[in-house]
Amino acid sequence: MAKTFREWNVEQAWLLPPSVLDFVPADHLAHFVRDTVREQLDLTQILSGYEQEERGYPPYHPVMMVALLLYAYCQGVYSSRRIARACEERVDFMAVTGMNRPDFRTISDFRKRHLQALGDLFVQVLKLCRGAGLVSLGHVALDGTKIKANASKHKAMSYGRMNEAERRLRQEVRGWFEKAAAADAAEDREHADRQGDELPDWVADKQRRIEKIREARVALEAEAQAQDRAAPKPKAQRNFTDADSHIMKSGANYLQGYNAQAAVDEKAQIIVAQSLSNNAADAPALEPMVRQIKTNLGRQARELSADAGYSSEGNLAVLVRHKVRPYIATGRQRHGDKSATSRSNRQLGPRVSAMRARLARAGRRSRYRLRKQLPEPVFGQIKQARSFRQFLLRGLQSVQGEWSLICTVHNLLKLAKAKRRG
Repeated sequence: MAKTFREWNVEQAWLLPPSVLDFVPADHLAHFVRDTVREQLDLTQILSGYEQEERGYPPYHPVMMVALLLYAYCQGVYSSRRIARACEERVDFMAVTGMNRPDFRTISDFRKRHLQALGDLFVQVLKLCRGAGLVSLGHVALDGTKIKANASKHKAMSYGRMNEAERRLRQEVRGWFEKAAAADAAEDREHADRQGDELPDWVADKQRRIEKIREARVALEAEAQAQDRAAPKPKAQRNFTDADSHIMKSGANYLQGYNAQAAVDEKAQIIVAQSLSNNAADAPALEPMVRQIKTNLGRQARELSADAGYSSEGNLAVLVRHKVRPYIATGRQRHGDKSATSRSNRQLGPRVSAMRARLARAGRRSRYRLRKQLPEPVFGQIKQARSFRQFLLRGLQSVQGEWSLICTVHNLLKLAKAKRRG
C-alpha cells in the first residue's frame, strides 16, 4: 500500500484571504513590536511632519514604518535593502507591515528624516520597562564600547602627512601643466576638433584629492584654534569618509569609530542612560550619564560602578553631589607589593585613595563585581547576538541617533521577554 502524504498544491487558490495575524504564532515578537508601537508609543513628533503634505501619492503609514524599523533592528537586520527584501520574503515582517512592501529608498529616507525622533523613543520604551517592573535603580553599572564607523581607518591622514601630500600633489599637477604648455602646438594639430587642453582623469582625481586634503587640514587647524593651540599636532588625524569619527584603541587593536556609552540597571539589564561621542576617553561621559539617569526616570540610582577609565577626583565628587554611592576601580596594583600600594596611594587624590581602600576592604564581596555582570553582557548581545558591529550612518549627530535606536531595541527585547514570561 502506497504511503499517503498531505496535499501540496501551490496553484490552489484560497477561498478567503489569510490574515497577517495568522502568519506567525500569537506570541511572536512581530505582534509584540507592532502592537507596542501602535498602542503605547507617542509618535506625534513623527506624524506632525506629514500634516501639510497633501500633494503626491499617499506615503506609507509612519506608524507602520516605525514598527518595521524597530522590528528589523530586533532581528539584526539594519540595511535598508535587507529590510526591503525581508518585507517581500519573510512572513514575520509581513505580519508587521500588513504586507506593505516599501522599497529600500523609502526605508532609508524615512530613517534619515526621522532619526532624531526615532532616537527619542528610547525614553518612552525605558518608561515602559520601568512600568513593567524591570528597573530598580538600586545599582547601575556604566561602561563604554568602541564601535566601528562607516569609514576605513586607512582613509584617515595625519596633519603632518596632509601638508606633505598636498605639496607633492601640487608639484605633480604643476609638472603636468608645464609639459602640456610645452606641447600645445603639437596637440593643436593632433586635436583639430578639440581644444587639446582637456584634463586627463588622473589629473582631475589629484586635484579633487588636493581639495579634500586642504579641507581636512583647514578643519584640523580650526579645531586647534578652538582649543587655544597655535597649530594642530602633527599626528592629529582626520578621516576623509567620516570626518567626525576618530581612531580609537579597542582591545589590542585600533579602529576608526566612536565611543558608545551605556548605563545598565542591575535588575534586568535595562539600559537606563546612553550616549555616544568621538572622544576615546570614558571619564568625560560619567557626569552627563548620571544626569541623564535622573532626567529619564525622575530619580537617581543609589549605586554606580565603573572601571578605572572613569576614575578621577572630579567624577567621584560628582557622584557624591548626586548622592550616588560609587564603586569605581582606581587602576591595577601588583599583588603583594605593599610598598608600591602605599606609594601609589600618596600620589592619588583623597577621594580616589578612599575609593581604593573601600574596594580593597570588601574584596570579592564588593559591589564592584556587578560591573562585569551588567554592561559587558549587554554589549555582547548587541554586537554578537544582533550583529551590530558597525554604524551605517556617518557624522556624529547621525551616529548618536543610530546608537539611541540600538539601545531602544535592546530594551524593547527585554520588555518582550518579560511580557512572554508574565
